[in-house]
Amino acid sequence: QVQLVESGGGLVQAGGSLRLSCAASGRTFTFSSYAVGWFRQAPGNEREFVAAISWNGGSTSAADSVKGRFTISRDNAKNTVSLQMNTLKPEDTAVYYCAASRSWTAVTAGRYDYWGQGTQVTVSS
Repeated sequence: QVQLVESGGGLVQAGGSLRLSCAASGRTFTFSSYAVGWFRQAPGNEREFVAAISWNGGSTSAADSVKGRFTISRDNAKNTVSLQMNTLKPEDTAVYYCAASRSWTAVTAGRYDYWGQGTQVTVSS
């Protein structure tokens, strides 16, 4: 069974930073074979793409709303993916989810195979 666990969320003032982590585990889960994406969902809104990274970290993608502020990275030796979030804005407030996909699907949430439970990020103005 595959498990993705997000951590690092919290309350921060506008302009501040947070670093989210996604830890993957599973007896037969080969983390290094999966692309990983971050999505977020604010109350009343649909889940939206934030950023993604390919299986070896060679390719990344980010939503226009976070480009230049958020950076995604991964450590396959530790089965983790991180999302460094800088210059946070109140509109970044949402539950953030990580997800894993066998294909490089980037923005398409429906193409991700496994999802975490999410971590809350709240940015105060």
